[in-house]
Amino acid sequence: MRLSPAEWRPVSQSHAQRADQLTADCRRARARGEKHPVLDFLFTYYSVRPAALRRWHPGPGVALAGAGERADWTWYRVVDGAAFVDAPAFVDRRRATVDFIRDLLIRTTAREPQFGCFGLHEWAMVYQSTPEQVRHRQVPLRLGPAGTDAVVERHRIRCTHFDAFRFFTPAAAPRNELRPTRASQPDLEQPGCLHANMDCYRWATKLLPILPGDLTLDCFELARDIRELDMRASPYDLRALGYEPVAVETVDGKAEYVARQREFTARANELRARLVAAIDAAAAA
Repeated sequence: MRLSPAEWRPVSQSHAQRADQLTADCRRARARGEKHPVLDFLFTYYSVRPAALRRWHPGPGVALAGAGERADWTWYRVVDGAAFVDAPAFVDRRRATVDFIRDLLIRTTAREPQFGCFGLHEWAMVYQSTPEQVRHRQVPLRLGPAGTDAVVERHRIRCTHFDAFRFFTPAAAPRNELRPTRASQPDLEQPGCLHANMDCYRWATKLLPILPGDLTLDCFELARDIRELDMRASPYDLRALGYEPVAVETVDGKAEYVARQREFTARANELRARLVAAIDAAAAA
């Protein structure tokens, strides 16, 4: 498919505007030189900068007439004045990564979701910590150190996600029923996990630029929405920043958390299917 400038430039502009809207709060905080305990995660744990999100990619099999400036963009080629993503070259060069992501997405979707963790991974990350060891020291713990430790001690901890588990404090790690590792990730990742669902965006960033732009932003939007719940359900008191707590130490808080967890599971599974379809389209290009 070949698109004229009149066809693709408005789409590119709309994409940039949507990216700006999704990242506005984070960019404002950065402009003020402020650390944001909720939103900074989206640009530190995930390495794509807000400016990079503004770049629209058409996906495989689409040539953009009059886009010669993209000749300098990574993984792009320009032929007869039209720029396109060299998807076969990308897939060939990054075969191991692409195959790992595809397999992980399929296996995660197929697994039965688990809804009994209640976001306690964030509590386990501060369990029995000194004030200096707490990651977000600029905000208080909602129940204080002793209250936070008590919540961990009276709950079952069953975190399936390696990149959450690896930040457990030394005292909390033995309390987890599982021992996730990077090697066991494909065997443990399950679609009820907030972090696994946020990672749809992680995998999208590793597949740029072979993904269509709307899919990348949909993955980012899901990650942003999940991160908000993740921190509202955490032990931190973020009310001064406008985040009301989801008190997972209570029955009502648990019910609210699980309801949102189920919603995110459905959204993430849909995105996983789209990511796999995009990978297959790139491989077949």
